[in-house]
Amino acid sequence: MNSKPILLVTNDDGIHSKGILVLAKALQEVGEVFVVAPDREESAIAHSLTLHRPLRVEKIKKNFYAVDGTPADCVHLGVNVLLPKRPDLIISGINKGGNLGDDVTYSGTVSAAFEGTLLGIPSIAISLVSRSHFRFEPAARFAIRIARYVIHHGLPKDTLLNINVPHLREDKLKSYKITRQGRWVHNGSGVIEKTDPRGKKYYWIGSGQFIFDREKDSDFEAVSKGYISVTPLHLDLTHYGSIRLLKKWKL
Repeated sequence: MNSKPILLVTNDDGIHSKGILVLAKALQEVGEVFVVAPDREESAIAHSLTLHRPLRVEKIKKNFYAVDGTPADCVHLGVNVLLPKRPDLIISGINKGGNLGDDVTYSGTVSAAFEGTLLGIPSIAISLVSRSHFRFEPAARFAIRIARYVIHHGLPKDTLLNINVPHLREDKLKSYKITRQGRWVHNGSGVIEKTDPRGKKYYWIGSGQFIFDREKDSDFEAVSKGYISVTPLHLDLTHYGSIRLLKKWKL
């Protein structure tokens, strides 16, 4: 008799976020679910591993572990220490807010899936494109569908999936599209300078206006038209088209 698939679920919003709780509950239809997630929000932490201090793990309840570290730390500990065996699939999410275009560079949600892929495990990041009043259930149901498929069919080598779900009722979603990573167009510096009560300057990053590149087949375009975007991302960031040009340099 075949044993159930083992699924490792993590996020960057923290172990008590509704998104991870809805996802973990939904994925019980697919296999045995283990949740290993940060004990607090670790958004925009990118692919950071904690190397300068020890990590502490607290067992919250059966199969739920809180880590005082980053999403990548959680994947590393889950795979190598906490789970009874190597997971068949890693799913990071459901993130409160989209991870579209250039966001993947900063995202702790996506970086957790990168870490899983580095460890040779099929990995998925899933995000809900909204800023408030999050309705996670449609994203969770899509996660069930794609988890089942990936467990049975796998993913291309060194490739993870970055999924973004529009914040729509399920009857308004227009299925899904396989997309490419889009690009943000920056409008302004994105930095606000202020002065504190003692006359010292301080800065807030991320305050500028951003619009997305509306090129065809991008994750932005799909989500803006009501489709779930499924974007394959690759570990190898080499731009092979530039190698021949750069070899001509005489430095």
